[in-house]
Amino acid sequence: MKKINFKQFLIAIATIIFFSTSISSCKKDDNNGGGSTTITTNAAIKLDSINLAYGSDATQKMDMYLPANRTDTGTKVLVMIHGGAWSAGDKSDFTSNIAALQNGLANYAIVNINYRLAVPPSTNLWPTQQTDVNAAIDFVIANANYYHYNANKIVLLGASAGAHLALLKAYKYNANKNIKVVVDYFGPTDMVDLYNFQTSNQLLITTFMNGTPTTNATAYSNASPLNFVTAAAPPTIIFHGTADAVVPIRESVGLDSVLQTAGVTHQYFSYAGEGHGVFNNTNTYDAAIKSLVFITANNK
Repeated sequence: MKKINFKQFLIAIATIIFFSTSISSCKKDDNNGGGSTTITTNAAIKLDSINLAYGSDATQKMDMYLPANRTDTGTKVLVMIHGGAWSAGDKSDFTSNIAALQNGLANYAIVNINYRLAVPPSTNLWPTQQTDVNAAIDFVIANANYYHYNANKIVLLGASAGAHLALLKAYKYNANKNIKVVVDYFGPTDMVDLYNFQTSNQLLITTFMNGTPTTNATAYSNASPLNFVTAAAPPTIIFHGTADAVVPIRESVGLDSVLQTAGVTHQYFSYAGEGHGVFNNTNTYDAAIKSLVFITANNK
């Protein structure tokens, strides 16, 4: 599953919101924070912490970009989760776009995470990726005092497989309600439907999920965000192309319907003729505006 053209997404945000690009000096910090409440970072200084370890595996890393003059209550958090069919992609896909996103959401800490990738037939199969996303966000929450941001004001933004992981985290693993908003770009929401749609890739899905929807129905059900929507689900904004040949648009249509029935604040936008991964410039710009407005309105 391809990633969205985030470069265009972020350029669009930067075009609309003008902030000074003169910021205080930037430091590199490769330690893991440690969650200390007595030894903390200097909140007055912009800090880029690259390749922070949130687990023992070499790939369990994140990049954290912290604004200058951040506060424990006023600085919110945006977590980005890359796509790639749970088996490809990397946080570095987004690195060149971080500055533009910081301009658009100046009071946010930006977190860009990696997770262990599936390598069929036997390595890092489901639910490894969800386990890692959960662990990464647990790390973000645990280290809020050390880095100085509000871990109760988290936005998740994902594309394709990354959106699937974001939705599942927000709907199924959000007991403390830290996740306040989800931005979903054409994420799978129903793993049985994805299996049925992906006729040419069913063997890979079967391996990844340790069975078919018939032989391992529980796994498919537990991996489907659609099944965990309740009235308490966080506000969600959804984008999908009508010509998506990887994740069928009916998965977003279904999510829209379930969110509406549950009374969850949400918006759903479809783009005629768009496929999977990259929208044209006009639609990318439109989605960027809508995302920014939605985040601002719902993560107060």
